Amino acid sequence: MKKLTIAALCLLSLAACTPKQKVQLIDKQNFAKEVDGKNVELFTIKNDAGMTAQITNLGARIVSLWVPDNKGVMQDVVMGFETLEEYQKSADGVYFGALIGRYGNRIGGASFTLNDSTYQVDRNEGRNSLHGGKKGYFNVVLDGKQVSDSVVEFSYLSQDGEAGFPGNLQVKVVYTITKCNAIKLEYFAETDKPTICNLTNHSFFNLSGDASTSINDHVLTINADQYTPVDFTLIPTGELASLDGSPLDFRTATAIGARIDSVRGGYDHNYVLNAKDSCSKCGLVLGASVTSPVSGITMDVLTNEPGIQFYAGNFISGKETGKYGKLYGRRCALCLETQHFPDSPNKANFPSTVLNPGEKYYSVCVYKFSAK
Repeated sequence: MKKLTIAALCLLSLAACTPKQKVQLIDKQNFAKEVDGKNVELFTIKNDAGMTAQITNLGARIVSLWVPDNKGVMQDVVMGFETLEEYQKSADGVYFGALIGRYGNRIGGASFTLNDSTYQVDRNEGRNSLHGGKKGYFNVVLDGKQVSDSVVEFSYLSQDGEAGFPGNLQVKVVYTITKCNAIKLEYFAETDKPTICNLTNHSFFNLSGDASTSINDHVLTINADQYTPVDFTLIPTGELASLDGSPLDFRTATAIGARIDSVRGGYDHNYVLNAKDSCSKCGLVLGASVTSPVSGITMDVLTNEPGIQFYAGNFISGKETGKYGKLYGRRCALCLETQHFPDSPNKANFPSTVLNPGEKYYSVCVYKFSAK
């Protein structure tokens, strides 16, 4: 993958900075309800070029994300719903756009050992724990604060023992719409006792602007030479395997649907990013790039994380209707979740997710948009 700095990526978006229509904002009153004794709100952030996001403090979810296509027409590129009630009752949309924690992805056997103590965490996917359990951060009301027109901040105290995880974890997430048509997601955390922490965002993207259509035509590149193979329950075996000759290899730009039927169940894999390609100035690596041939929209994903989970919407049922009356079908969206590796607490050879008192957790993901 070609090595690019954030500054260079900003230049690629300049041609798409003059939108030809206004965005279709969701009514804030659709989210103005009380959940678990806390008020739910819908925040709007934007830049001067017109890129706009609406984010709710229920799970710090990105509800809509408007970017210009190659004709200057604004397109909403994330899946979601127009009301709070739809998020609450949805089976497919449990994680749509949400903050994921305390541990993003899976923990095998829903248990881990830390400093000679074994912790049993919430099981919510067979014998395993997925995305923090049934009451993960996707399912809580965070404290939200509008910092500026382009910045919103969310905070949450994840209490000691919540879902079985040790330590009071103070979490802060900052979402910024940048001047160069990117949404920057920054994650901060501190703990009062040793714990594990792996935060990410679970937005489902369809860059065509029509979330009822397949993403099999989207062209994807992932900057990784290795991945972490999994067992039948999607828990890593501990191996770092080469992508040479594999249908999982996206080092060369390839349509998602070209080899998807060669992969059992479809794509839902963690890639080991090539850290050697990190930008010397910003410390971020260009982890992935995906383009819709319909809209011309390209999304580049930059991060300081060692891995990225590529998920191709294999489990979307096709039974639910989302925003703008669009029926959400199987493989009509993709996820590129920056992260530490799944089941890292149980794999000594994986990068550690342990956070100790006095340490400051910081993770960043930048979804950068351009069109041509």
